[in-house]
Amino acid sequence: MTGTLTWQQLRDLKTSEFTQAGDKWHEVSGRSASDRARVDRAMSAKLRETEESDTAEAALGRLRRLSRNFQYLHTECGLVRTALNGLAGDLADPQRQLKQALEDAASLNFTVHEDGSVSYPAAEVEDATGAKRDASGGKAQGGSHLPLDPPGLGSPGQQPLHPGYSRFKPMNPNVEKAQDVADRIARAVRSAREIDARYAKTLNGLRAEKGLDVTAATLKDVARDTADVRSTAGMHLADGIPQDKDPAERKKWWDGLTDEQRQEYLKVAPDLIGDLDGIPAVVRDEANRNYLPVLIDEVARQGGDEAKTKLDALRMIQGKLNESTHPPMFLLGIEDEGNGRAIVSYGNPDASKHVAAYVPGFGTKLDDEFVKETMGRAEHTALGVREMDPSVASIIWLGYDAPQSGDVMSKGDAQRGAPAYNEFMAGLSATNADENPHVTAIGHSYGSLTVGTAAKVSGGIPGVDDVILLGSPGVDAQKATELGVGKEHVFVGAADNDPVTHLPSKDESALGWVMGGPEGIRVGRDLFDIGNDDVYFGKDPASEAFGAQRFLVDDGPRMVRDIGLFDAHSQYFDPELDDVSADNIASIVGGRPENIVREKHR
Repeated sequence: MTGTLTWQQLRDLKTSEFTQAGDKWHEVSGRSASDRARVDRAMSAKLRETEESDTAEAALGRLRRLSRNFQYLHTECGLVRTALNGLAGDLADPQRQLKQALEDAASLNFTVHEDGSVSYPAAEVEDATGAKRDASGGKAQGGSHLPLDPPGLGSPGQQPLHPGYSRFKPMNPNVEKAQDVADRIARAVRSAREIDARYAKTLNGLRAEKGLDVTAATLKDVARDTADVRSTAGMHLADGIPQDKDPAERKKWWDGLTDEQRQEYLKVAPDLIGDLDGIPAVVRDEANRNYLPVLIDEVARQGGDEAKTKLDALRMIQGKLNESTHPPMFLLGIEDEGNGRAIVSYGNPDASKHVAAYVPGFGTKLDDEFVKETMGRAEHTALGVREMDPSVASIIWLGYDAPQSGDVMSKGDAQRGAPAYNEFMAGLSATNADENPHVTAIGHSYGSLTVGTAAKVSGGIPGVDDVILLGSPGVDAQKATELGVGKEHVFVGAADNDPVTHLPSKDESALGWVMGGPEGIRVGRDLFDIGNDDVYFGKDPASEAFGAQRFLVDDGPRMVRDIGLFDAHSQYFDPELDDVSADNIASIVGGRPENIVREKHR
């Protein structure tokens, strides 16, 4: 479209022409991809195998240039197609609004003029005395809340209807209706003009110069073009996603898309589907790998210490993704929201018989420690299970804001994180191809409270068979049976020297504070905790009263300042620091709980 869009042009617009043009661009994009593959896999490969000379090297150089040309065409033509589809989709709503306004005008016998103003006829009305009078017709202009001709004003010399209200006549009932129609027409046209201008700018940005030489630098510019199309057509793509549906319905939606539609999301708007529960793991991984460089650029522009911390972690994750790992890494979620979000799986959760999803706790955030140590805990579990069964995926789920220093005594973060964890687990159930996968929820530290909160909802955590609680300060429950899987499927690891597993209850803490410290806490236990089996967030999961299956772990370093106050709290997963605990966790995740080494309850 060119020039200033009129309401007549919007009315007569055939949006299908944009989508049809987009299909043609898609055909060019597809042919370019095929031609590039033929150059890379057939011509270039065969030349490398059969020729070794300067001439052959020159030919290979020309083929590489041809390959870049095809790659550029494939991507840019795909972006044009996405933009045209977005333009058609975004214009559909203002066009619908306009047509409805025009239909209403016709039904009321109003006249819509070329400039969008609306004329309305005179009407007979009854004044305050009950007399019938004529209220003159007029014209309403969109964008104004008053008609052009003030309604109800009589001619000079006319007697007023009431003393003190000179020359006023009763209001024509058509005034308000005409103004509404005119405003709706104006809003539809303004919206369409804004959409038209936005897409025109983006499409013009995709126009290549004549004789363009596609270099490596040119290909880098494709990222900028992709970002432009994303910002322009992103709303159109987002509107198609069933955000308000459950993960099973989202999977059904994704399965129903064409390959071309899926590629639009992966290339243009990967952030929209990268953390969408119900989307297959391989798709989420590809989307997040595509989105990660964009996110790194965004965070790098933010500035400040917090952004620097996240930026370092994001770059470290990117480096790990470029490494070859066994089992392979899948990036199932990445974001800078709050303290940072990251969901990483060691192994494909959609193709594995055994799946575990571990929720970290106190102090966890997207930083270098998360990448170096916390992610490694999930990897340790995957490697341990693989010794029994190679079909395993072990996930680290940082999909919530874990409490940082000073915020650990509130249930709020767990209550906010639990629904997101349950939705993620429902997504795993929807996408796992195994008929009966064995799924384990693992909560460490405050993460055990998050898992416990998730497990206590009606129906429990979706798809979960076993629950493991490690270094827990309590799970806001009095009995293991409250966690929805049966007490024989709730497993607890609690190191005797782990201070988090000994956090006093709220009543004990309050009295200890009043009485000046540990002595007060001991008195508090005698008064409020007869069995000495309560911790801060409920019954001690390692206690007999709670009723879970306690397994053996190393006591860990004593709580001595020189050794490290919380070392015993952080070694449950690490086979080098606590091989008994790591083996027990692997046995549970691997579906062999009979192999665990048990320990007496506290």
